[in-house]
Amino acid sequence: MGGAYYLSLGQFWMCTLGALLIALSNLVDHTDGELARISGQSSKIGHFYDLACDALVTVLLFVGIGFYVAVHHPSMIVPAQWLGALAGVAVALIFFLRMRIESMVGKSGTKQASMAGFETEDVLYLLPVVTILNGMTPFLIAAAIGAPLFAVYVAVDHQRVAQRMRRAQASHAKDGNDFQAVR
Repeated sequence: MGGAYYLSLGQFWMCTLGALLIALSNLVDHTDGELARISGQSSKIGHFYDLACDALVTVLLFVGIGFYVAVHHPSMIVPAQWLGALAGVAVALIFFLRMRIESMVGKSGTKQASMAGFETEDVLYLLPVVTILNGMTPFLIAAAIGAPLFAVYVAVDHQRVAQRMRRAQASHAKDGNDFQAVR
């Protein structure tokens, strides 16, 4: 949350510090999850808590970027804070829907594409580079367009998985294989 605050201040070096804190937070977030799995200390409530915290930090991150961009471009057609909130809420929706898909079909149902060991969410490690290269405005605009579009894609995927699960349950019930009905 400190990283999002520093991003929002509108000063170049504070923004860069905020981006470094966000990247560090992302690294620690990935590390603690792996340690929990390796040590057998993972739990459903811990996983839910981790996703909820990720969603909150992500919303604040994009709102912070929105405030930063608003300081430097106050006359944008759509206020930059709104663009940040739109991107953040879209990413939070993606987290929620992916969590629902995972609860229906397991972890494999939410497997993300990766390249050379990097996943989609690892793009946050590039945030300090984006700030140093003064690319926050294009980054925010891309996020405000891309995140809602990807949220729509994930919502469609969620519907597809939910329909497949309903069909499978109906098929089992019709075949008399409903084990809950057997006493």
